[in-house]
Amino acid sequence: MRRVVITGVGAVSPLGTGNAANWDALISGTSGIGRITRFDASDMPVKIAGEVKGFNAEDFIEKKEIKKMDLFIQYSLGAAHFAMEDSGLIIDETNAERVGVLVGAGLGGLPAIERYHLSLQEGGYKKISPFFIPMLIINLAPGHISIKYGAKGPNISSVSACATATHSIGDAYHIIKRGDADAMIAGGTESTITPLGIGGFSVMKALSDRNDSPESASRPFDKNRDGFVMGEGAGIVVLEEYEAAKARGAKIYGEIVGYGLTGDAYHLTSPAPGGEGAARCMKMTLKNAGVNPESVAYINAHGTSTPLGDMYETMAIKTVFGEHAKKLMVSSTKSMTGHLLGAAGGVEAVFTLMAMNNNVVPPTINYGEPDPDCDLDYVPNTARDAKIEYAMSNNFGFGGTNATLLFKKI
Repeated sequence: MRRVVITGVGAVSPLGTGNAANWDALISGTSGIGRITRFDASDMPVKIAGEVKGFNAEDFIEKKEIKKMDLFIQYSLGAAHFAMEDSGLIIDETNAERVGVLVGAGLGGLPAIERYHLSLQEGGYKKISPFFIPMLIINLAPGHISIKYGAKGPNISSVSACATATHSIGDAYHIIKRGDADAMIAGGTESTITPLGIGGFSVMKALSDRNDSPESASRPFDKNRDGFVMGEGAGIVVLEEYEAAKARGAKIYGEIVGYGLTGDAYHLTSPAPGGEGAARCMKMTLKNAGVNPESVAYINAHGTSTPLGDMYETMAIKTVFGEHAKKLMVSSTKSMTGHLLGAAGGVEAVFTLMAMNNNVVPPTINYGEPDPDCDLDYVPNTARDAKIEYAMSNNFGFGGTNATLLFKKI
């Protein structure tokens, strides 16, 4: 059976651009949330978000190409740059057909849609850019990555709301495992901090409106949580068949040993009561990996800072892990980045792999008042030194879609 490992990681997030900036902010418990600067949000009920800072597209993309891409595609190329540089994987004529790209987004080119809808209204169809359609299509993220690096293998996108990037990595794992590729560039990207994006989630009452204290607004598992904070960015990993990676002397962050995916079949936006679907997803992951629940040391939780979501994820963890749940370290890095929607699982996979390799568990910041319904060890407020052999990453999305990955340190 072919084994699959991660040899490179790349992150662009509200914590910074590049791996070092993200890790330093993560372990120091720094919040990337602030007042919205992308547009005038003064008349919005929610005026805060996790915007990417310090991102210069020209560092990763030819200047003449930038105008062909909405921001989510630019972020994906930035994260792919760091992942490929980290991996050291060279794509040439000898392996190009065996390297693929699987990168998704939840909403895709919302900024371009808003911008050119306004152009259409003000000046007619001739004011629409000829690049408009390629700017917003989600599969143009893997399309541009494949063009840049010459990857001629499978080239597709997953779209499953907030589980997108985790599904992308898991599906890429299966592609390599079944022999359709030897390496995959996979993850998720998103940039929807726009009037429509913020407004749409606001009217759903899904977002925190803690406008006077942006840095403390995202507070997963805390009793006073009041909704998620929208973030943006991209998280990309390089997956390779283990023997090939070992033969070229690649650095190995960890092995993917389990992947689970389930549906709630319950509600458009609300998770199933008790986290029933999430529990089945984690159980599937452990079963596929052949790993006992007691072997897992850390879970990077979906942990969005919503009242029901956090409670049900806690219940699901208890269902799956039983008594061991009390011994698990569970943290939500969304407390620092906000919720990156389709990119969340990519960035969180990067963070989980970094945690395993550095023997440091990132904290859940803004954890001030325990919730009786959320009573696990959420690594509150301060990073913790710990050796991790097995780590899990959860992501769950609207429509009742669930995805879980299990990593093993080797």
